[in-house]
Amino acid sequence: SRLPKYIKDPQEAVNFFMPQMRFKDREIVKCLCLSRKCTVISVETVSIGSLNSSIVHPREVFKTAIKKSAASIILCHNHPSGDPTPSKEDIDITKNIYEAGSVLGIELLDHIIIGDARWISMKQLKLMK
Repeated sequence: SRLPKYIKDPQEAVNFFMPQMRFKDREIVKCLCLSRKCTVISVETVSIGSLNSSIVHPREVFKTAIKKSAASIILCHNHPSGDPTPSKEDIDITKNIYEAGSVLGIELLDHIIIGDARWISMKQLKLMK
């Protein structure tokens, strides 16, 4: 998919990620790096998991963000089951990445989970902090 110029809300991020991630047979974690004005700098694949899990460390998430001088990031991963409901692990990882970003000065704007034509925003569900 072509990179969007700006991402201003969860729906715009979903419009970009949904077509490329909804039918994957394993969990893939992607990181969207954004400038101060929310222009898209890059999209990186952070990890590719097994059929039902993906382990993500904050260092992998922020390695590219630091190199690209990103001001903020949006994390996105898919649930191959098609159900985007966040697991306890998803919530814990999001909190860890949010905290790491606070220390680094790179804000985690949202963590989006893609299912089959359904999605959730961890920010909208207030599961970020």
